[in-house]
Amino acid sequence: MELQMSSPEITELAEAMIQIQQSLSPALKDAENTFTNSRYATLHSVMNACREALLEHGVWLTQYPVSVDANQLGFVTKIVHAETGQWQASLLTMPRPKNDPQGYGSAMTYARRYGLSALIGIVTESDDDGKLASHQREPHNTGFSPRNHEINSPATQPKSMPKDNPLGAVNLPRLDGVQYRKGTANGGKQCVLATGDTHSKKEFLRKAGFQWNGSRKVWWRYADAA
Repeated sequence: MELQMSSPEITELAEAMIQIQQSLSPALKDAENTFTNSRYATLHSVMNACREALLEHGVWLTQYPVSVDANQLGFVTKIVHAETGQWQASLLTMPRPKNDPQGYGSAMTYARRYGLSALIGIVTESDDDGKLASHQREPHNTGFSPRNHEINSPATQPKSMPKDNPLGAVNLPRLDGVQYRKGTANGGKQCVLATGDTHSKKEFLRKAGFQWNGSRKVWWRYADAA
């Protein structure tokens, strides 16, 4: 029997979800899969990307297993509009890697992460800090070396930082979700690397003199750029 995946009316829920999706930031790929040599966003990262927005707009999230075929996990992700009771859900079914508690727990974590991302509309972006820290070779035609240092605290508004900021750089825009690192350019000249939620802030970064380095996947500029 086919499961019902939403309430008869979802107008108010849809309006709340539009507001939520407008405020979502990508989930960072904060862990590494050693078998595939690739990075991925953990459940913790995915939850961090949407928890505050859901609570702010009165949308309750719940996830729970359901009975499906043998040796498979059925997992429901459901959102409920607290004010009206309108709801929407998705069902994910997947084979369990092992038929024991460990296999069940592993499948549950995987299902929670992918079910939540799909229903809420969460995308992932690369963890620039992780890539930068693990990169060992000198890049070609980048204008800076792999060396980078302390993180400046994240800022909240697209305003310029004071000239005496810890990076020693001028005209750094304060951008929500963007952090800055010191770097050393080729020839020893100081530069600034912008990491974090840079994709949605790229126009602000360009106006502040930052350039995109495609091979390193990072925005950068010289520290003394006006």
